[in-house]
Amino acid sequence: MRRFLLRRGALLLATLFIASIAIYAAMYLAPGDPIAVLTGGRQVSPEARAILTERYHLADPLPVRYWYWLTSALHGDLGYSIGTREDVSTLIAQRAPTTMLLVVYTSLIIVVAGIGIGILSALKPGLLDTAALLTTTVLAALPSFVAALALISVFAVKLHWFPALGDGVGFADQIKHLTLPAVALACSSLALVARITRTSVRTESAREHVQTAISRGVPARQILRKHILRNAAIPITTVTGLALASLIVLVSIVEQAFNLNGLGSSLVTAAQNKDFAVVQAISLLMVVAFVIVNSVVDFLYALLDPRVSLGTAAV
Repeated sequence: MRRFLLRRGALLLATLFIASIAIYAAMYLAPGDPIAVLTGGRQVSPEARAILTERYHLADPLPVRYWYWLTSALHGDLGYSIGTREDVSTLIAQRAPTTMLLVVYTSLIIVVAGIGIGILSALKPGLLDTAALLTTTVLAALPSFVAALALISVFAVKLHWFPALGDGVGFADQIKHLTLPAVALACSSLALVARITRTSVRTESAREHVQTAISRGVPARQILRKHILRNAAIPITTVTGLALASLIVLVSIVEQAFNLNGLGSSLVTAAQNKDFAVVQAISLLMVVAFVIVNSVVDFLYALLDPRVSLGTAAV
């Protein structure tokens, strides 16, 4: 366990360092004028422009600007947003709850519905299996932004079952507001998890030891729990972990579509405005979340299969 945690910690630090350089360089090379964002597009005097350029180090070379940011970040100062005129730490603290609730809500839908549909489809061949295959095929080919537009059109505009835009106030109202975004975000990942679950369960059901247990009259629930799901758990865990990790990136698209005040929509706006500090902070936060999700998946491998040690599972 200690070796696993040390290796994961070293991997996280190396990934953060490389990602921070890549993101900063990409923002530096992207077109756009931060001064125009600071002034709201108004014409300013050369003196005022020089003051803003010096304050935000906009005229310095890339390595110098990156060094300023890195040394400040190591002291807990993530910088100041030139778009919203507020501290980046405050901005993240205000918007993180919405994104976290959306990701957790979506993850529950993917795990419960995806694995449930996959198991039912594998164990009940016929009409139910065919319907599940058709549904998951359509969902797998459906991009999140298309699913968002379709859900808004049907369930918000025509049926008025759910609100189309905004975060909501209070937990119950937030859940109502986040239902359509969570479903839009879950569609393609849910289909992938259901397909892998179906295939894994069917493969394990056809194995010799399972057929022997059936011939000996072992109860079906016991066979399913001890001999099928246990052995099928690793591929299901792998694809579920990848699906949940991908939510961290896809959440930006869905938050924009539903006008949610989360980290994803803030990242898109900051990238458009060349708001270096905000882009760096939110992007690195997403990298941390991605590495943590993958570490949890590796940890689950060792729990599900004792033959897998944490030392060898860690990459």
